[in-house]
Parts: sequence; structure tokens; C-alpha cells
Amino acid sequence: MKKRTIKQIISSQKINMGRIFLQQPLPNSSIRQIDPFILIHHGTLPVENGKGQEESGVGPHPHRGFSPVTFVFKGGVQHQDSLGNNQIVTTGGTQWINAGKGIIHSERPTKEMIENGGENEIIQFWVNTPAKHKMENPDYFPLSKESTPTVKKKNAIIQVVAGKFEKVLGPAKTYSPQTLLRFETKTGADLSFSLPKTYNTLIYLLDGSIKSDEMVINAQEMIWFNNDGDGIELQVLENSRFILLSGEPLNEPLVTYGPFVMNSRDEINQAILDYQSGKMGTLFETFD
Repeated sequence: MKKRTIKQIISSQKINMGRIFLQQPLPNSSIRQIDPFILIHHGTLPVENGKGQEESGVGPHPHRGFSPVTFVFKGGVQHQDSLGNNQIVTTGGTQWINAGKGIIHSERPTKEMIENGGENEIIQFWVNTPAKHKMENPDYFPLSKESTPTVKKKNAIIQVVAGKFEKVLGPAKTYSPQTLLRFETKTGADLSFSLPKTYNTLIYLLDGSIKSDEMVINAQEMIWFNNDGDGIELQVLENSRFILLSGEPLNEPLVTYGPFVMNSRDEINQAILDYQSGKMGTLFETFD
């Protein structure tokens, strides 16, 4: 197994999404995507009690042409969508949406959090969908912590959300080959594992500190690896949580506009028209 070297260490930028402040390592001014991964947002979002659910979180909005995926690290998120789904994903869980030809959804703090206060810590990332699958029917797949396969190592627990990791298969459906992992590690963990050399691979660190290729990576930084080997080696310098996203590049044209990810400007224009004309469905949220 040949160890991969690091291509770049990328610091996240703090961005303002209206009422919500987030860390964004991808994209940035010089990197548009790490194919097939388009965007990564990390946020710790306080939830004030006394507000209604309809005043908190992110209200109804559309998507087409990619998969928005949410890892919940703390708290709980209530998802409602135009397919009729109304689900809650809590700490350790994953919310996976294949937007396909179009879906409208909302993401709110749970009723319990609204009543008691607290905070949500989440990572949301966008995975591009191959052109031949972009106009398939949308679907939604919630995954709890308890139903997520895990691999346990000395001083490390790895959740396998998608793809294959050391003979363990993740349950999430992907439209292109990917391995998506969540790591919770303690100081002194020494990790070595293999991934296909052709997969574009990145690691984003929520907190703590790790070392790879003789370089130290700190909280809210992202590693982008070279495709020069099939092995990843990591040393955990202090208790750390991080995610690994690894996937076969699509090598297709990329055109984005807000919540739409397509292959041409004409397809973007059609997405806007389809949303405005109601072809992506309708969402009427309900709250207890």
C-alpha cells in the first residue's frame, strides 16, 4: 500500500447565510469543486427556546441534480419535503437526499430543542450526481446512529455511511462510487487504511488535531490528498472528530446556480422554470 501525500491544506472561511454563520472549506476562491464534492458547510447553531419551529432553521427551498447530505453531530434536525416525508435525525445520524429532478424541503430544529434550547452541530455537503441520473425521481433516506455500521479500532470509532471500508458496507445509496466516513478518535490513535487511487479524497476536521504526510491539520481545516497512492495514514495528536469524503470523479461539465447543480446553463434555466411552475412539488409544513 503506497501512502498518499497531501496536495493542499485548506482553511475554512466563515460565511454569513442570512441569520446563520457557517464554516465553509469548499468551495473557495481558488477551488470550485473536488469532484464529485461541490460544497461543505460546518455549523454550530444555537437554538433559542421561545421561538416557534417555523421561525427557526431553514425553511422550504428546492434542489435539483445532486445529493445534499447532512451529518448531525449534536442536537436534532426535523426534515419535511414535497414527497411527504417528515422525519427527525438526531446526534450521530445522517440525512441523505437524492434531489433528482427536483425536491422541496425544510430543515428545522426539533420541537424538543425549541422547547428546551440547546444547539445543533451539523455538517452539510453536496455530492454531484452523474448527468444520466440527474432527472430521476427524488428520494430521501434518513439514517440513525444505531443503524449506521461502525468499525472500532484502538482509540477510534468509524461510522461507514456509504461505500466500503474494511469489508463493512455503508447503507446510503450513491449514484457514483464513493466512500463516506465519520471518525471519532482519541489522542494516540494511529490509523492506516486503503482507498482506490482514482478516488478524489478529502478530510475535514471539526475539532482536535491530526497529522498526515508529516503535516499537522487543525480544527476547521481540510486536507486534499493527491491521487498518488492507495493508502491513507493518520496520527491523532489530540481528541478529534473528522469526516472523510472519497469518490470517483465524474469528469463532467459543472454549472451551478443557488440550489441547482446541472451540466449546462440551459439546464439551469429549465430548473428555475420548473421550480417556478410547481413541477418540483409543494411543501406545506406542519408543526405540533
